[in-house]
Amino acid sequence: MVITSSSLPRLGLGMAALGRPGYINLDRSSILGTERTIDTMQSQANLVMDQLFQLSSSTALPWLDCARSYGLSEKFVGEYLRSNKIAPDDVHVSSKWGYTYVAEWNIELNDGQPHEVKDHSVENFLKQVEQTAECLGEYVDLYQVHSATFDSGILANEEVHAALSKCRRERGWKLGLSVSGPQQNDVLREAMKLKAKGENIPLFDSVQCTFNVLEQRPADALLEARESGMDIIIKEGLANGRALRHPSVLDYSEQLECSPDALALGCILAQPFSPRVLSGAVTAGQLASNFDAYKVAEKLQENDSALLEEIMASTLVATEDYWAERSALKWN
Repeated sequence: MVITSSSLPRLGLGMAALGRPGYINLDRSSILGTERTIDTMQSQANLVMDQLFQLSSSTALPWLDCARSYGLSEKFVGEYLRSNKIAPDDVHVSSKWGYTYVAEWNIELNDGQPHEVKDHSVENFLKQVEQTAECLGEYVDLYQVHSATFDSGILANEEVHAALSKCRRERGWKLGLSVSGPQQNDVLREAMKLKAKGENIPLFDSVQCTFNVLEQRPADALLEARESGMDIIIKEGLANGRALRHPSVLDYSEQLECSPDALALGCILAQPFSPRVLSGAVTAGQLASNFDAYKVAEKLQENDSALLEEIMASTLVATEDYWAERSALKWN
């Protein structure tokens, strides 16, 4: 069975595409329209969160994943949970620090202008952890470094490591890191070596990684991380919508009588590293369809992995090509 006895939910809602007006997912205008005021996006986020709580009632705790750079995602989630009087024990919330949202609620910016700016310094951590605490404090279960890379210096910054360890001790939040790019498997392996300051335990409890039917390079590193005891979270499971256009995904979803998105996410849930997977849905209908991935994963696991391996082999894309195409996606 896909659903385990673990208290951690296997499917959750990532707020990257709901917490701000622009993102790189394909065809946003056809789904959200062109008027995306703060009120409009918050109302839309509330509708999808309503659906999340309905879907999760029969599986596991509702899970919401935010970031400081996902526009107003922390504000939207915090206000939703408090206005609906959701107890902290009745929801699982993760967020991230390390990027600052600078797009000023614009969908698109001029060429070369960033929507978010990375800063993995201890000063930025200390500032952003307080901002997260103000928005979500009593709800946070997991706090993650956003997009750790070798170039950002986070892996070698002992001052930040000490501040992270202190955060875990004092706030009770688990610590994680997200990784992106062609080297994400190497970054993960390096992060696994780090120890909490003054304690003989791993610095990071969790990793959030890009893995999907197209980008499969991190599979071995994720299995190593799982075997070491890390919580595995998968982001961009639909490859920002690109996976839904792959001919093999369309063919196999017809064969299995499921939607293409449920197939793509089900292929991730069925992986041997037992991941938890984030949906990037922006409508209640999309989220409901994504949650059908549970049933697809069960079918794939019942087939003794042969069909899963067949599907994954037919969709594999070279990692460098995958990330080059992703970097060319337009904010819309």
